[in-house]
Formats: sequence, structure tokens, C-alpha cells
Amino acid sequence: MVDAIPEVLFVCVHNAGRSQMAAALLDHHAAGSVRVRSAGSAPAESINPAVREVMAESDIDLSAEIPKRLTTDAVDAADVVITMGCGDACPVFPGKRYLDWQLDDPAGKTVDEVRPIRDDIDARVRALLGELTGIEAEAKPS
Repeated sequence: MVDAIPEVLFVCVHNAGRSQMAAALLDHHAAGSVRVRSAGSAPAESINPAVREVMAESDIDLSAEIPKRLTTDAVDAADVVITMGCGDACPVFPGKRYLDWQLDDPAGKTVDEVRPIRDDIDARVRALLGELTGIEAEAKPS
């Protein structure tokens, strides 16, 4: 029997900061061992420029990413749904694991203010990856 690859969905309101960073970091560390998506209940026009910059410092390019609208199908397909401030805008399905990560919103913050948010998300993502797959991702120096 082949184990199914777990799927994680990161959700925040605008899908322009926290959820994009979390998805990119998990995808980077998981190296194909986890399917990753992100979405927002009210997607922005583009990724937050400070978020793009701090992710580039970690050698992760978000320049091709665009905010995506949260769909019921995306939630239904996920094994783990991690919300980051979307509250009751996220549909709830039985049998899914839901986590709510309380994180500062990077909107309107400088690059220096966004770095600690990225680092907090990175630590949480690495712990999640370990829970889901047993893979321990090394912390990358900021």
C-alpha cells in the first residue's frame, strides 16, 4: 500500500502575505513530500512587495505567484487547513484537521518588520512538516 501524499491549504484574507509565505516555505522544505496550496477569502491584486523581498532573501521567488480565491473544492481536497485570520470565511468539513495560526499581518509593514513574521512561519512550517512526514527541515539562517 502506498501512503497518500498529504495536502495542506494555507488560508488568509488577502492571500498576499502570510499564506503565500507559508505555502512557499512548506513547498520548499517538503521537496515534493506534501502538496501545498494557498488561498484567500478576499484575494488582493498582487503579493505584498515586502513579502516578496523577504522570501527572496531565503532564495524563494514569489514573483510568479498571484493571490487566489478560496474555494470549497480547495478546502475539501486538503488534509490540513491552516487559517491565518480568515475566521468564519473558511468552510469546515468533517474529517479535516484545522489549525489557526495567530500571526501578525505583514500588510503595510516594512521588510524589517516582515522578517520576524517569515521566521515565525518558517518554524511552524518545519514543525508541521515533521508531523506530517517525519522529515526534519533544517532552519535556514535569515
